[in-house]
Amino acid sequence: MKQCKRYRVKGRVQGVFFRAATRKQARRLGLTGIVRNLPNGDVEVIACGNRDELHKLAAWLWQGPPSAAVIEVISESIDAQDSYDEFVVR
Repeated sequence: MKQCKRYRVKGRVQGVFFRAATRKQARRLGLTGIVRNLPNGDVEVIACGNRDELHKLAAWLWQGPPSAAVIEVISESIDAQDSYDEFVVR
């Protein structure tokens, strides 16, 4: 069953290729959604797919690419009605 999650990633996550690396990881896991920078310096990820792959992405978000320094990942389930065709950077 398809689920969607919103993740807010805090720390040194902008200017370190976090969005591109997240897109690559999400596509590898077969997820759809978006990743974007937020004005406050956080990165927002909306990902849709099966539960196991979402758990794998969440675990990866705690590490991110080598230059990142993640201090917190907040996740929440969201309505899966707004589905995406692929995983893109915004």
